[in-house]
Amino acid sequence: VQLQASGGGLVQAGGSLRLSCAASGRTFSSYTMGWFRQAPGKGREFVAAISWSGSSYHADSVKGRFTISRDNAKNTVYLQMNSLKAEDTAVYYCAATLKVPTTLVARYDYWGQGTQVTVSS
Repeated sequence: VQLQASGGGLVQAGGSLRLSCAASGRTFSSYTMGWFRQAPGKGREFVAAISWSGSSYHADSVKGRFTISRDNAKNTVYLQMNSLKAEDTAVYYCAATLKVPTTLVARYDYWGQGTQVTVSS
């Protein structure tokens, strides 16, 4: 599966953005989808994941502010980001796996190219 992330940009603290990740292939609905982020000088960290059936999981740092969702008819997963903070600044990556939802980077087999999110304070 090939993944294409989009929707990043520059936003003021307190603002919102919605990231999208479009997937190729006819088996999108079978995949667990995840969002990760990587800030400069830091490792890639888990943000959110959603199972094929729609069960979602969010990192504590974004819980209540970010929401992951998917539209299997459009082969797309979304990350709605509200109440953005300067510490949310990072490159955001979408990822896919046929395994159950996990926070572990190594368990995802396919990655998109990343989209930059910059939050100004």
